[in-house]
Amino acid sequence: MTKFSILDLSPITQGSTPADALHNSLDLAKHAEQWGYERYWVAEHHNMKGIASAATSVVIGYIAGGTSSIRVGAGGIMLPNHSPLVIAEQFGTLASLYPGRIDLGLGRAPGTDQITSQALRRTLSGSSDDFPRDVVELQQYLKKEESGQRVVAVPGAGTNVPLWILGSSLFGAQLAAILGLPFAFASHFAPAHMMQAISIYRERFEPSEQQKEPYVMLGYNICAAETDDEAQYLRSSALQAFLSLRHGFPIQLPPPIKNFGESMSGQDHALISQINSCSAVGSFDTVKEGMARFIEQTGANELMLVCAIYDHQKRVRSIELAAEAGKEIAS
Repeated sequence: MTKFSILDLSPITQGSTPADALHNSLDLAKHAEQWGYERYWVAEHHNMKGIASAATSVVIGYIAGGTSSIRVGAGGIMLPNHSPLVIAEQFGTLASLYPGRIDLGLGRAPGTDQITSQALRRTLSGSSDDFPRDVVELQQYLKKEESGQRVVAVPGAGTNVPLWILGSSLFGAQLAAILGLPFAFASHFAPAHMMQAISIYRERFEPSEQQKEPYVMLGYNICAAETDDEAQYLRSSALQAFLSLRHGFPIQLPPPIKNFGESMSGQDHALISQINSCSAVGSFDTVKEGMARFIEQTGANELMLVCAIYDHQKRVRSIELAAEAGKEIAS
């Protein structure tokens, strides 16, 4: 039975503040818990005017502290920006405070531009090629302390925080399979290699202590409303922000625009067409049909729903409608 979860970038809308965005994230997480979502993840991005989740582990603690049962985690931590020990300590602390509720998704992209990457790391001497080694090192810090171990994550050792490999290419699929970890594919913004990545992961998966069978989570865009027309209108905010980011100008989430598609260039239409293959935008019935079709196509174990809407209450309603749709699909 497919599970449903939420990925939240804590969007900062035009005219609001990061504090508003973070308070809205907690409010949405509380609703998601009430409606039966499996987990609530936030993601690491830097130097992005419209994203408030840069200090990801801090945001996770805020959300976990304001909820009681839903799993909370990172989707993800961009490991090249950090030492494995620091991440082990941060998530070991979270797991100590909220036992059995913390997930740690790991990505190898910087989550930002080159200049900001250097500001984060002070040096770019490291490489994304170090990512597999760093994941293994992080795993060791989270396991039970071994006799004679000279560097121990405190907190961290023995917490066995579940790790996930995130990816938007075939690399992540291969690494997740080799390490026997669950795999989350960023199909909500980079669907081109989705089916091939799923196939490689499932075919090459090697059971591990954490995961006995392959487990696929797929990013999926949701914008649900009372009517198809209203949903298309609300969706225009996220599309504006997406295209602006792709053109190199990240912005805060703007208000929706009527008939936004009519103003797009041919190139922009092509970009939107790609992500629309992993999206459901419309009324309850439209969204339910889209989600069911996508699950049948991919065999996903879990959908990680992504929903950015300018009006927070409309966003809450969208997530509620998606939860109802998911329950009907599951039944």
